[in-house]
Amino acid sequence: MKYSFSLAALLLANLSFSQSQLSNYNSLVASTLPKVIEWRRDLHQNPELSNREFKTQEKILNHLQSLGIETRKLAKTGVVGILKTNKPGPTIALRADMDALPVEERNDLPFKSTVKTSYNGNTVGVMHACGHDAHVAMLMGTATVLSKLKNELSGTIVFLFQPAEEGSPAGEEGGAKLMIKEGCLDNPKPDAVFGIHIESFGDNGKIYYKPGAFMASADLFTIKVKGKQSHGASPWEGVDPIVVSAEIIQALQTVVSRQSDITKAPVIITVGKINSGVRFNIIPEEAMLEGTIRTLDSKMRIGVIEKMKRIVTNIAEANGATAELNVENVTAVTYNNPNLVEKSLSSLQIAAGGKENVLPWTWVTGAEDFSFYGEKIPAFFFYLGARNEKLKLEEAPSHHTPDFYIEDNKLDVGIKAFCQLVFDYGKNK
Repeated sequence: MKYSFSLAALLLANLSFSQSQLSNYNSLVASTLPKVIEWRRDLHQNPELSNREFKTQEKILNHLQSLGIETRKLAKTGVVGILKTNKPGPTIALRADMDALPVEERNDLPFKSTVKTSYNGNTVGVMHACGHDAHVAMLMGTATVLSKLKNELSGTIVFLFQPAEEGSPAGEEGGAKLMIKEGCLDNPKPDAVFGIHIESFGDNGKIYYKPGAFMASADLFTIKVKGKQSHGASPWEGVDPIVVSAEIIQALQTVVSRQSDITKAPVIITVGKINSGVRFNIIPEEAMLEGTIRTLDSKMRIGVIEKMKRIVTNIAEANGATAELNVENVTAVTYNNPNLVEKSLSSLQIAAGGKENVLPWTWVTGAEDFSFYGEKIPAFFFYLGARNEKLKLEEAPSHHTPDFYIEDNKLDVGIKAFCQLVFDYGKNK
């Protein structure tokens, strides 16, 4: 009974703080929302690929500077904004990613993207097919609101506008790793970092979360299989790397289905590309496989890679070939600090308009480089639903597709979530 009373008191205290001490807060958010929608649609119509977000960077810098927020550029096209209040307190970081994808939009919208650019030697369409336009607009809106309330707040707020979440161009650094490398979490060092991601399958305006491991780590792998070239009519005179590759591909799935305890966490191994041969009647000398590994447990990840190496090496040897596995880590597991999640839920419930609008989510096998911030400081990454209200769940278009679409009329929930987390962090610590 004592615990229940204390929890209720804490919720009431949070509500009281947001309404009485910041009496104009709700009107500030309401007046900011139309501008946030305008920003989001402008960004959607003018998308830029990873490490090429120059116009987006300029838009963010101009806005933050107009608010009197200290700014600096880093990670090629990234922006860090620092809002210092007049009172001592915690330092809270809020993050939005900026980049679009090489996807040609099919939606019929007044603000549809018609941008085309060169990508890997090809002319491609460019589209915000994952909601990063909304992320930038929400954080710009959050900066607007908090800057106008800074005399009533304590501590420091760090705004992280991060490029290249979708991955840097070949041969370039970028994303969260480069942001951290260039000091986005230094001077001042945040006590915690929060991030929001739009979810096209989530109910519009509702927040979704999961403590602990939330999104998967991602590793890219290549397997180079070397056999012996021969005529297609006499395969016994050579060693066929294509046949060896086929056996390897099949066996890799046993790492998932027979060698991993998937009651602990999911594992996915996908071979997405095979390249071998130049002619129908020549058995080639080499084959190259490329794919991805997704895990939601760092120890399992190490075990999966070890098992893959054993399979690749031994199957090749059994067939008279050689094979080499190379693995490149792209992201870590996005891990939500359980203590931070627990202390933040009441803030999210206030922002979303009630407990019924803040719901648990399950494992996500997609990856996020927000994970690297969580390796440095306590982190909490959550989803904001934005599904077209006229569509059933199974009809909602997936992220990273030409038909991806989100509603933007409840982006104020994201602004409120960021703001409320800032308001309450010191009290809930």
